[in-house]
Amino acid sequence: MWFPLVETLVLFVKGMGIGFVIAAPVGPVGVLCVHRTLRHGRLAGLVAGLGAAAGDAVYGFIAAYGLTLVSDWLLAHEEPVRLVGGVFLVVLAAKMLLVRQKQPSAGEAAAVERAENAGLVRAFFATFVLTMTNPITIIAFLGIFAAAGAGDLSQHRELAAALVAGVFVGSAMWWIILAGGAGLIRNRLESGGMRWVGIGSGVMILCFALYLLRTLFI
Repeated sequence: MWFPLVETLVLFVKGMGIGFVIAAPVGPVGVLCVHRTLRHGRLAGLVAGLGAAAGDAVYGFIAAYGLTLVSDWLLAHEEPVRLVGGVFLVVLAAKMLLVRQKQPSAGEAAAVERAENAGLVRAFFATFVLTMTNPITIIAFLGIFAAAGAGDLSQHRELAAALVAGVFVGSAMWWIILAGGAGLIRNRLESGGMRWVGIGSGVMILCFALYLLRTLFI
């Protein structure tokens, strides 16, 4: 009885480490998380990060359960899927650059709060979709799983579930840290600083988009 429990716990911890490592590199999702935190607070940034964590968990699920039909299809259609991601990034960058970058007045507070509550759902799905438009992540998971001694678990569903759950928790931990760190400087930003946050984030996202599109067409 104890051995399966220990093995499950070990795989969960390994999954946490893998999820953290997969999430940590700087990319467009990280920029979105910081931008949401600085503009709307830690909760908004965390929710955006959790969308990415959910996307990582989906790819981890595909790799851990050996769903080769799904992974083969995604990798075979990698370029069109990544093209969708590139276009999506351009749209996000345009919204950041064109939106009014000012703090709301007291009279606008209630309307802004309602809009931000709806925005939490959009923020989650935006980063989830963006994460899912990078099918190459499956290869990263397969390689890291194998290196960590957590290779093919398709015949051990409970162990695979523990590994995937760990991936989600580890990824979420990174986004908690990132949103928390960005939140520390949010209150120090005035309206002028907030404007530059929007412009800077938009430019960075646009650069990521152009780089991605360039790799697809050149």
